[in-house]
Amino acid sequence: MATPVDYIEFVCEQVRGFQSVRYKKMFGDYLVYVNDKPILLVCDSTVYVKKLPHLDEVMRGAACGIPYDGTKEHYILDIEDGELVSRVCEILEAVTPIPKKRAKK
Repeated sequence: MATPVDYIEFVCEQVRGFQSVRYKKMFGDYLVYVNDKPILLVCDSTVYVKKLPHLDEVMRGAACGIPYDGTKEHYILDIEDGELVSRVCEILEAVTPIPKKRAKK
């Protein structure tokens, strides 16, 4: 079941306080970019964040899941918890590099 556009727009509205928030359709669902950095993965109307040591404390006790076949387990982010969303996005934005552009063949 794909994520509806109104849900991905709701997710982007919850990510406040950053210069730029946008989404891109990928993998059949969506990737949310914060300041041009891939931060949130949204699959089947569930918001996932990569399991990184930087998030261990803030995401302690959070549910986990696999966004799609072939990926590692991710944390599931409660997108309605504004304080948690802000903290997680702040941490991830600080440690996530801007992806390098691939050369076109």
